[in-house]
Amino acid sequence: MKRILWMGALLLTLCSCHRGMQWTQTAMQGSRTGVQACTADDVSEKLGTVEGSVYKAPNGREFAEGSATYAVAKLLIDAQPAMADLKQVVGHSTREMIREYPECELSDWFIDELMRAAAEKSGKKVDFGITNFGGIRVDMPAGDVLMDDIVSMFPFKNNLCYLELYGRDIRALLEQLAATSWQVVGGARCVVQDGKLVSAEIGGEPIDDDRIYGVATISFLLNGGDDIFAARNAVSLQIFDEYILDVMLPCVQRLTAEGKSIEYRTDGRIRFLTAEGETSDEFRK
Repeated sequence: MKRILWMGALLLTLCSCHRGMQWTQTAMQGSRTGVQACTADDVSEKLGTVEGSVYKAPNGREFAEGSATYAVAKLLIDAQPAMADLKQVVGHSTREMIREYPECELSDWFIDELMRAAAEKSGKKVDFGITNFGGIRVDMPAGDVLMDDIVSMFPFKNNLCYLELYGRDIRALLEQLAATSWQVVGGARCVVQDGKLVSAEIGGEPIDDDRIYGVATISFLLNGGDDIFAARNAVSLQIFDEYILDVMLPCVQRLTAEGKSIEYRTDGRIRFLTAEGETSDEFRK
């Protein structure tokens, strides 16, 4: 969404745009007009103004009606009232959190919050959580966080789910991730080497194949999304009305109401090893 909303601004700054269905973040260079990404409260300052037949850019340059710059600027500025809700500041992040495999601050925050929400909705203990890296579409910026940032980060209408799985089925799922494409997991500590699951613990103990564990996930992964069939051998399953955004946005709003910033730390829950047993920087994606 953010890529679409800022397309006019990117054109004004002569930044290149990626065509097709890609989610990328492009820095706004701004040398031509001085345009910057705006919030709901600083449109004129960041985007400039259109007064009659002249567009006045933030850096003081003027462009007459009939020019491409004027046309794009007017289109973008006229659209701002309809975008005001998305441009509201909803939180503050102490630093940028970048999507990185196999574990990062953003992915750990995401799955841990889904696990908390699933436990709250189900009234049951959640031992393990799994979601997909593809469900996080953009990085968390440093500083002010807009509604647009969170909506763009978690745009998909995938429902929060709680299910119960035997340990052997969780182990099989982790073995699949190790051999193919690793995803976001919570509640577990895993070691992977040469495409194989070397060890896996839940709650600080080795997975018990015959124990039933509470699991948080999303509807996309229940029956084949990203080749994951989380519900295939489920003992029980609950699909809640809440989408991912309905979990993550209130989390940000709650932190803001408490006077807290968005921040998280990785905990080493996932380790990929080289053949020599050293931690590897090369991850299967």
